[in-house]
Amino acid sequence: MNVIAQPLPGVFLIGSDSHRDERGIFTNTWLPKMLAGHGICTDVSQAMQAFNYRKGTLRGMHLQVAPHEQHKSVRVTRGAIFDVAVDMRPDSPTYLQWTGHELSADNRHMLHIPAGFAHGYQTLADDTEVFYFVSGDYSPAHERGFRYNDPAFGVIWPLGEPTVINARDASFPDVVR
Repeated sequence: MNVIAQPLPGVFLIGSDSHRDERGIFTNTWLPKMLAGHGICTDVSQAMQAFNYRKGTLRGMHLQVAPHEQHKSVRVTRGAIFDVAVDMRPDSPTYLQWTGHELSADNRHMLHIPAGFAHGYQTLADDTEVFYFVSGDYSPAHERGFRYNDPAFGVIWPLGEPTVINARDASFPDVVR
């Protein structure tokens, strides 16, 4: 695995080593000891999948707050997404800054998003499936969300406005500064 620290502290782009032969491809996708050696939280409480029917679907921006913060490690098993992490830690020098990366079934990259970051993505292909490892249990009372196009973040979504977004995600508020 190739672990690349991103400009936002705690965010890592992780490339998987794949082995190809006449049978197909074999990929190591989760090596907790090696990842922990880079400071990545490897506690997994949940593993989830999201299937998205249409290109341009947007999910986000979601996070869990204390005491139910969550780390997320996200990869794509079918299709492609533009995956975004926004630093929502008020005391951080990178507060409200974002980073985005294309994750796809072809590139087999994973993005690790630490606690305190909002997360969202836009699908770049129809029939896209996203797989998450998540630390901590989900707590509805500690869930927060922010508008995907909040000018405080200035995220540049590659496909522009979403073709599909649910009412809850579309109605999240802007960050109050």
